[in-house]
Amino acid sequence: MLALVKTEKGVGNIELRDMPEPTPQPDQVLIEVKAAGVCGTDIHIMHDTFPYWPPVILGHEFAGEIVQVGDQVKDWQVGDRVVGEPHTLACGKCYLCRTGNIQICPEKRSPGWGIHGAFAKYIAYPTHLLHRIPDTMTYEQAALVEPTANIVTDLLERAKVEPEDFVVVLGPGPIGLIAAMAARAEGARAVMITGTDADEALRLKTARELGVDHVVNLQQQDPVAMCMELTDGRGADLVVECSGAPPAITSTPDYLRKLGRICAVGLTGKRPVQFDWDAAQTKVLTIYFNMSTTYTSWDRAISMIALGKVNADAITTHVLPLERWEEGFEAIENMSALKVVLKP
Repeated sequence: MLALVKTEKGVGNIELRDMPEPTPQPDQVLIEVKAAGVCGTDIHIMHDTFPYWPPVILGHEFAGEIVQVGDQVKDWQVGDRVVGEPHTLACGKCYLCRTGNIQICPEKRSPGWGIHGAFAKYIAYPTHLLHRIPDTMTYEQAALVEPTANIVTDLLERAKVEPEDFVVVLGPGPIGLIAAMAARAEGARAVMITGTDADEALRLKTARELGVDHVVNLQQQDPVAMCMELTDGRGADLVVECSGAPPAITSTPDYLRKLGRICAVGLTGKRPVQFDWDAAQTKVLTIYFNMSTTYTSWDRAISMIALGKVNADAITTHVLPLERWEEGFEAIENMSALKVVLKP
């Protein structure tokens, strides 16, 4: 089968290869991948700034149809439409696994970087990580369940949007736009999202079309001053850092009221960050660092997309065959795309 493979360590080293079709184990199913989203992690892997074990098929945001079930599989059948949590190879024995945190088990090796992923026609998958998607949901929409589940975990379950919160989202990429929609759906009284001149043509434009309350180009307006004006000088209740840009991370305490919260989502790609620790201490801020998704976030994410609380179609700007992966990766890097979905 044709697959997109990170062939070896180093910058680049990604190519289409003919790979063997996977054979499901007795407790696994074989899924025909119908749609798979390109994540920022895939871009980090291309640039050699995220852990991975080559040669490995990329891709962990996927939706598909079960085409074969293992001998020991119960409750799943051929034809089921599914998405899958990327928590493969978690040991099930360590303290983290035993306390329900398999997503950060040190033995975990997720599809797309630790084991073969979804940028291929088929992927074999353990059934305990599967979730059904409704018949009304397209596979392209379902490819956004995984990033939406990240926001559900990070923002709704951990940092917790409270009713009437004023929320600031830094970074208007796909994750930032999902965060803005999720915050409003959870009861925020207003959401501000910030970006730069480079975001204006697509990302900030999309934020306005989605009805985000305050869309700010920080190269044309002072977003901190605007935040203070909109909150009568008190400051925001919650900042969601989705950009991974060191200057944005540095600015997070400036937006916040005392006893405010920072929800850290974006990865820097190993760039150094300066952070005013004393400012955060003085304001008695709470910082939530996040990585991956909880079990409970997945069905909630599916529901939010199915109900239109998260508009997956508005965020998906490119749907491409796998053979055009370079076009998709380039569109993400030059910011002419939001979410790119590949169809193996």
